[in-house]
Amino acid sequence: MDSCQVLIVGGGPAGSSCAKRLHEAGLDTIILDKSAFPRDKVCGGWITPAVIRELEIDLTEYASGRVLQLITRFRTSRMGDTEVETDYGRPVSYGIRRVEFDDYLLRRCGTRLILGTPLTSMERSGDSWIVNGAIRARLLIGAGGHFCPVARLLGTKARDETAVAAQEIEFEMDPEQAKSCSIRGEAPELYFCSDMKGYGWCFRKENFLNIGLGRLDAHSLPGHVSDFLRWLKESGKVAFALPAAMRGHAYLIFRETKRPVVSDGVLLIGDAAGLAYSQSGEGIRPAIESGLLAADTILAAEGEYTRSRLERYREMLNSRFGESRSDWSTLIGRKLPPRFMQSIAGSLLRTHWFSRRIVLDRWFLHTHEPALDA
Repeated sequence: MDSCQVLIVGGGPAGSSCAKRLHEAGLDTIILDKSAFPRDKVCGGWITPAVIRELEIDLTEYASGRVLQLITRFRTSRMGDTEVETDYGRPVSYGIRRVEFDDYLLRRCGTRLILGTPLTSMERSGDSWIVNGAIRARLLIGAGGHFCPVARLLGTKARDETAVAAQEIEFEMDPEQAKSCSIRGEAPELYFCSDMKGYGWCFRKENFLNIGLGRLDAHSLPGHVSDFLRWLKESGKVAFALPAAMRGHAYLIFRETKRPVVSDGVLLIGDAAGLAYSQSGEGIRPAIESGLLAADTILAAEGEYTRSRLERYREMLNSRFGESRSDWSTLIGRKLPPRFMQSIAGSLLRTHWFSRRIVLDRWFLHTHEPALDA
């Protein structure tokens, strides 16, 4: 039987970030993932300078053979309304393809990898876990996304939770499609739904195009996606038929989730813990930061992985992502009647100040949140 100190189930950004820090500290760690990497992953795919700093990514090295789209501006609006372009004059984000980004992080983390192998069984044996009848680990970390099997171990029923539902597609455009696309790589476009319960996006990463829409109201998602795609075509933004069907996925936002992220010998990180930002639904930075916070908690526990010793991780999550960190615009928006918010949303989104200072700086880029090491 194989053995390790820490077994991480899931090789995405949360799992690989946690594994790298643990490996560098000398902890024997294994990552288990059902997929063989590189693997496709449905995601809009951009990262901020804070993520670059936290992961110590050399942009020149990363860009060699991979897509790295510099983002210096955004176009925002309520769908079909007046669009506002915000130019920062410098890179404020970087477009990446998850198939490349996740593989890059996984391969450099330095830990042992067991890929193409799903988690099929978990049982407690003394102060350890026996996984798949073949791996003994003192600590189990769930990093397997919204439907993480480790989260199920803690009693989570993903299908009973209120989650953001999204559909999206990413593909490489051929020359004709590229001519029929007005989206610029340096300027992703974000379009809020009329009821402000979701938004659509068009994001060009070099010659790859990512289109998607996510909503809190999952039942009405298909209709909104159809309307969105029709509007993109009629407006001339994407004046061609998509080459394949949109793919669906779901995620939780931290202020809504009730998932137990800590138990004896168990931690949940990333989407398994339900950490996406409430306004944008962006999950890469929260996933990475949760992985780093989990690693710090594990190292501080000094081999005693009881719930009480691991509870520090929950406190760190609440401090980093909890209600107290919400900006004033979000807090006010939750107090006002929905119809009133919808009536003023269009006016606010047409202003350059609101589009930049609130929608982009606070909701999407989180420029007010310093990197963890800052």
